[in-house]
Amino acid sequence: MKQRYTVIHLGGSLIVPHITDDGGMDILFLKKFLGFLRKELKKSHSFIIVIGGGKTARAYQKVASSVVNITDWDLDWLGIHATRMNAHFLRTIFEKEAYPVVIDHDPNEEEVAVLKASNKKLFFASGWRPGWSTDYIAVRLAERFGAKEVIIAKDIPFVYTKDPRKHTSAKPIKRISWKDYRKIIPRSWSPGLSTPVDPVATRLAEKLGIEAKILHGKDLKNFQKAIVGEQFIGTLIA
Repeated sequence: MKQRYTVIHLGGSLIVPHITDDGGMDILFLKKFLGFLRKELKKSHSFIIVIGGGKTARAYQKVASSVVNITDWDLDWLGIHATRMNAHFLRTIFEKEAYPVVIDHDPNEEEVAVLKASNKKLFFASGWRPGWSTDYIAVRLAERFGAKEVIIAKDIPFVYTKDPRKHTSAKPIKRISWKDYRKIIPRSWSPGLSTPVDPVATRLAEKLGIEAKILHGKDLKNFQKAIVGEQFIGTLIA
Protein backbone atom coordinates (compact mmCIF):
# COMPACT_ATOMS: atom_id res chain seq x y z
CA MET A 1 0.00 0.00 0.00
CA LYS A 2 1.28 3.45 -0.93
CA GLN A 3 2.39 5.44 2.10
CA ARG A 4 0.32 8.51 2.90
CA TYR A 5 2.22 11.63 3.96
CA THR A 6 0.71 14.52 5.90
CA VAL A 7 2.69 17.73 5.47
CA ILE A 8 2.38 20.23 8.31
CA HIS A 9 3.82 23.69 8.67
CA LEU A 10 4.09 24.33 12.41
CA GLY A 11 4.50 28.00 13.24
CA GLY A 12 7.54 28.82 15.34
CA SER A 13 5.45 31.03 17.61
CA LEU A 14 3.60 27.95 18.86
CA ILE A 15 6.91 26.65 20.19
CA VAL A 16 8.26 29.98 21.46
CA PRO A 17 5.28 32.32 22.00
CA HIS A 18 7.33 34.84 23.99
CA ILE A 19 10.98 35.82 24.14
CA THR A 20 11.89 35.78 27.85
CA ASP A 21 14.90 35.22 30.10
CA ASP A 22 13.93 31.55 30.55
CA GLY A 23 13.46 31.00 26.82
CA GLY A 24 9.73 31.66 26.48
CA MET A 25 8.95 28.14 25.27
CA ASP A 26 5.45 26.73 25.73
CA ILE A 27 6.28 23.60 27.73
CA LEU A 28 2.63 22.61 28.22
CA PHE A 29 1.95 22.75 24.48
CA LEU A 30 5.11 20.80 23.70
CA LYS A 31 4.09 18.02 26.10
CA LYS A 32 0.58 17.88 24.65
CA PHE A 33 1.90 17.92 21.09
CA LEU A 34 4.30 15.09 21.93
CA GLY A 35 1.44 12.91 23.16
CA PHE A 36 -0.83 13.94 20.29
CA LEU A 37 1.66 13.15 17.55
CA ARG A 38 2.76 9.88 19.13
CA LYS A 39 -0.87 8.78 19.05
CA GLU A 40 -1.23 9.79 15.40
CA LEU A 41 1.99 7.99 14.45
CA LYS A 42 0.44 4.69 15.53
CA LYS A 43 -1.92 5.02 12.58
CA SER A 44 -1.14 4.28 8.95
CA HIS A 45 0.41 7.51 7.67
CA SER A 46 3.60 9.51 8.05
CA PHE A 47 4.27 13.15 8.89
CA ILE A 48 6.58 15.75 7.44
CA ILE A 49 6.67 18.77 9.75
CA VAL A 50 8.23 22.02 8.60
CA ILE A 51 9.08 24.34 11.49
CA GLY A 52 8.88 28.12 11.23
CA GLY A 53 11.19 30.62 12.90
CA GLY A 54 8.40 32.59 14.59
CA LYS A 55 9.20 35.16 17.22
CA THR A 56 12.76 33.86 17.60
CA ALA A 57 13.53 34.72 13.98
CA ARG A 58 11.81 38.10 14.14
CA ALA A 59 13.62 39.02 17.37
CA TYR A 60 17.04 38.42 15.79
CA GLN A 61 16.01 40.21 12.60
CA LYS A 62 14.67 43.22 14.49
CA VAL A 63 17.73 43.62 16.70
CA ALA A 64 20.18 43.13 13.83
CA SER A 65 18.36 45.78 11.81
CA SER A 66 18.51 48.15 14.78
CA VAL A 67 22.27 47.77 15.11
CA VAL A 68 23.34 47.95 11.47
CA ASN A 69 21.94 48.33 7.97
CA ILE A 70 21.52 44.64 7.15
CA THR A 71 20.63 43.13 3.78
CA ASP A 72 17.49 41.08 3.15
CA TRP A 73 19.82 38.18 2.31
CA ASP A 74 21.33 38.19 5.81
CA LEU A 75 17.95 38.82 7.44
CA ASP A 76 16.70 35.71 5.68
CA TRP A 77 19.67 33.69 6.91
CA LEU A 78 18.92 34.74 10.50
CA GLY A 79 15.39 33.44 10.01
CA ILE A 80 16.62 30.22 8.43
CA HIS A 81 18.92 29.47 11.35
CA ALA A 82 16.04 30.13 13.77
CA THR A 83 13.97 27.53 11.91
CA ARG A 84 16.87 25.09 12.08
CA MET A 85 17.16 25.57 15.83
CA ASN A 86 13.42 24.98 16.24
CA ALA A 87 13.49 21.93 13.96
CA HIS A 88 16.46 20.34 15.76
CA PHE A 89 14.77 21.11 19.07
CA LEU A 90 11.62 19.20 18.07
CA ARG A 91 13.60 16.40 16.47
CA THR A 92 15.37 15.99 19.80
CA ILE A 93 12.06 15.81 21.67
CA PHE A 94 10.84 13.17 19.20
CA GLU A 95 14.21 11.38 19.15
CA LYS A 96 12.65 7.91 19.29
CA GLU A 97 10.18 8.53 16.49
CA ALA A 98 11.86 10.99 14.13
CA TYR A 99 14.28 10.55 11.26
CA PRO A 100 17.68 11.52 12.74
CA VAL A 101 18.51 14.28 10.24
CA VAL A 102 16.53 17.49 9.71
CA ILE A 103 15.63 18.13 6.06
CA ASP A 104 17.55 21.40 5.61
CA HIS A 105 17.74 21.52 1.80
CA ASP A 106 15.58 20.66 -1.20
CA PRO A 107 15.91 16.87 -1.50
CA ASN A 108 16.44 15.34 -4.94
CA GLU A 109 14.65 12.19 -6.12
CA GLU A 110 17.31 9.88 -4.72
CA GLU A 111 17.22 11.58 -1.31
CA VAL A 112 13.41 11.44 -1.23
CA ALA A 113 13.60 7.72 -2.02
CA VAL A 114 16.00 7.20 0.90
CA LEU A 115 13.66 9.05 3.26
CA LYS A 116 10.66 7.03 2.08
CA ALA A 117 12.59 3.77 2.46
CA SER A 118 13.57 4.50 6.07
CA ASN A 119 11.71 2.87 8.93
CA LYS A 120 10.70 6.29 10.29
CA LYS A 121 7.28 7.89 9.92
CA LEU A 122 8.19 11.35 11.20
CA PHE A 123 10.43 13.87 9.47
CA PHE A 124 11.29 17.43 10.48
CA ALA A 125 12.31 20.14 8.05
CA SER A 126 13.71 23.65 8.49
CA GLY A 127 14.38 26.65 6.29
CA TRP A 128 16.52 26.02 3.21
CA ARG A 129 17.70 29.14 1.44
CA PRO A 130 17.04 32.90 1.26
CA GLY A 131 13.85 33.77 -0.58
CA TRP A 132 12.22 30.44 0.29
CA SER A 133 9.94 30.71 3.32
CA THR A 134 8.93 27.70 5.41
CA ASP A 135 5.43 28.06 3.90
CA TYR A 136 7.02 27.54 0.49
CA ILE A 137 9.08 24.61 1.75
CA ALA A 138 5.95 22.90 3.09
CA VAL A 139 4.32 23.16 -0.35
CA ARG A 140 7.52 22.00 -2.03
CA LEU A 141 7.73 18.93 0.22
CA ALA A 142 4.07 18.17 -0.41
CA GLU A 143 4.97 18.02 -4.10
CA ARG A 144 8.04 15.86 -3.43
CA PHE A 145 6.11 13.35 -1.30
CA GLY A 146 2.88 13.29 -3.30
CA ALA A 147 0.66 15.05 -0.76
CA LYS A 148 -2.35 16.99 -2.05
CA GLU A 149 -2.61 19.38 0.88
CA VAL A 150 -0.62 21.12 3.59
CA ILE A 151 -1.84 21.90 7.07
CA ILE A 152 -0.71 25.35 8.22
CA ALA A 153 -0.82 25.38 12.02
CA LYS A 154 0.08 28.76 13.47
CA ASP A 155 -1.19 31.04 16.23
CA ILE A 156 -4.25 32.29 14.32
CA PRO A 157 -7.36 30.15 13.63
CA PHE A 158 -8.42 31.52 10.23
CA VAL A 159 -7.50 33.59 7.24
CA TYR A 160 -9.11 36.99 7.85
CA THR A 161 -10.29 39.77 5.57
CA LYS A 162 -7.75 42.02 7.34
CA ASP A 163 -5.03 41.58 9.95
CA PRO A 164 -7.10 40.82 13.10
CA ARG A 165 -4.30 42.10 15.33
CA LYS A 166 -4.67 45.56 13.78
CA HIS A 167 -8.31 45.70 12.68
CA THR A 168 -11.24 44.85 14.96
CA SER A 169 -13.48 44.72 11.89
CA ALA A 170 -11.54 41.77 10.44
CA LYS A 171 -13.78 38.82 9.60
CA PRO A 172 -12.78 35.15 9.40
CA ILE A 173 -12.92 33.38 6.04
CA LYS A 174 -13.87 29.69 6.01
CA ARG A 175 -13.10 28.97 2.37
CA ILE A 176 -11.29 30.95 -0.31
CA SER A 177 -9.63 30.30 -3.66
CA TRP A 178 -5.92 30.88 -4.16
CA LYS A 179 -6.80 33.57 -6.69
CA ASP A 180 -8.90 35.52 -4.17
CA TYR A 181 -6.43 34.87 -1.36
CA ARG A 182 -3.67 36.52 -3.39
CA LYS A 183 -5.72 39.72 -3.41
CA ILE A 184 -5.58 40.12 0.39
CA ILE A 185 -1.87 39.47 1.01
CA PRO A 186 1.28 41.38 -0.05
CA ARG A 187 2.47 40.70 -3.59
CA SER A 188 6.06 39.94 -2.65
CA TRP A 189 7.99 38.10 0.04
CA SER A 190 10.20 39.89 2.56
CA PRO A 191 12.15 38.45 5.54
CA GLY A 192 9.95 38.18 8.64
CA LEU A 193 6.69 38.56 6.70
CA SER A 194 3.80 37.14 8.75
CA THR A 195 0.79 35.93 6.74
CA PRO A 196 -1.15 32.63 6.92
CA VAL A 197 0.52 31.59 3.64
CA ASP A 198 3.08 33.89 2.03
CA PRO A 199 3.02 35.07 -1.62
CA VAL A 200 5.77 32.73 -2.87
CA ALA A 201 4.14 29.63 -1.38
CA THR A 202 0.75 30.81 -2.62
CA ARG A 203 1.89 30.92 -6.23
CA LEU A 204 3.45 27.45 -6.04
CA ALA A 205 0.43 25.88 -4.30
CA GLU A 206 -1.93 27.38 -6.86
CA LYS A 207 0.24 26.11 -9.72
CA LEU A 208 0.41 22.58 -8.27
CA GLY A 209 -3.24 22.41 -7.20
CA ILE A 210 -2.31 21.84 -3.56
CA GLU A 211 -4.84 22.86 -0.91
CA ALA A 212 -3.99 24.50 2.42
CA LYS A 213 -5.82 24.08 5.70
CA ILE A 214 -5.26 27.01 8.06
CA LEU A 215 -5.95 26.41 11.75
CA HIS A 216 -4.80 27.26 15.27
CA GLY A 217 -2.09 24.79 16.19
CA LYS A 218 -2.93 24.59 19.88
CA ASP A 219 -6.42 23.15 19.33
CA LEU A 220 -5.26 19.56 18.98
CA LYS A 221 -8.74 18.04 18.67
CA ASN A 222 -9.42 20.31 15.72
CA PHE A 223 -5.91 19.56 14.40
CA GLN A 224 -6.75 15.86 14.37
CA LYS A 225 -9.94 16.49 12.40
CA ALA A 226 -7.96 18.31 9.72
CA ILE A 227 -5.46 15.45 9.52
CA VAL A 228 -8.12 12.78 8.91
CA GLY A 229 -10.15 14.90 6.50
CA GLU A 230 -13.08 15.74 8.75
CA GLN A 231 -14.72 19.16 8.97
CA PHE A 232 -12.47 21.46 10.99
CA ILE A 233 -12.49 24.99 12.38
CA GLY A 234 -10.30 27.10 10.16
CA THR A 235 -9.86 28.16 6.55
CA LEU A 236 -9.55 26.00 3.45
CA ILE A 237 -7.62 27.59 0.57
CA ALA A 238 -8.10 25.72 -2.68
